[in-house]
Amino acid sequence: MNLIYKNIQDSISKNQKLLAVLIDPDKFSIKNTTCFIEKVNASIATHIFIGGSIVDEDATDRLVSEIKEHTTLPIVLFPGDISQITDKANGLLFLSLLSGRNSDYLIGKHVEAVSKLENTNLEVISTGYILIESGKETAVQMVTGTKPMHREHIQSIVDTAKAGQFLGMKLMYLEAGSGAKEPLTPTIIKRVKQEMDIPLIVGGGIRSKAQLENAYHAGADLIVIGTAFEEDEMFFEEIKK
Repeated sequence: MNLIYKNIQDSISKNQKLLAVLIDPDKFSIKNTTCFIEKVNASIATHIFIGGSIVDEDATDRLVSEIKEHTTLPIVLFPGDISQITDKANGLLFLSLLSGRNSDYLIGKHVEAVSKLENTNLEVISTGYILIESGKETAVQMVTGTKPMHREHIQSIVDTAKAGQFLGMKLMYLEAGSGAKEPLTPTIIKRVKQEMDIPLIVGGGIRSKAQLENAYHAGADLIVIGTAFEEDEMFFEEIKK
């Protein structure tokens, strides 16, 4: 059953905003899992995303197994490569990098992943992924060899997102990139949301509750925060239940 996607849709229908805490296995110490997840559980977070652009073999599997011991929140893979696929998670964002023109990340990696996914019980959710420039080169750029879309070219961003919806994507993910200097502007989020009939995910550069609220108000259905928690876990104090 597609419980994760259905729950996202149900939450949107009830005007409930969602928040995912993104954990990069390459940057996270597994010894810190218990303490970190306690803070996640006490916050308004509704999902845990796991993934990164460059992750050691088996690191994702080990981390997901450990996290599951401490939370009932859905754990969703946000993989940078097929090596990050593990059946220990609940679901997987099947990401297609719509903003780039590297065929590996549009469809190539997906074909490679099929045989591995067929042996799992993961809920696979097709997701359009649009990288938007944020003032610095991101790991996604380096790994995929693609350029982000310029944030001032809003109509092009809107058209790309709409094309993803026409292709049958179930989710659309607007990303400023890990460690982004600035979050996406409310104007970008609002314009894309106005044209979409599918849930909108927004991530990158959000480091305060005010920025979080701005993104929600602009139309984000699910916000992803990672670097802010890596840099300062006290941010959890701002988003307690």
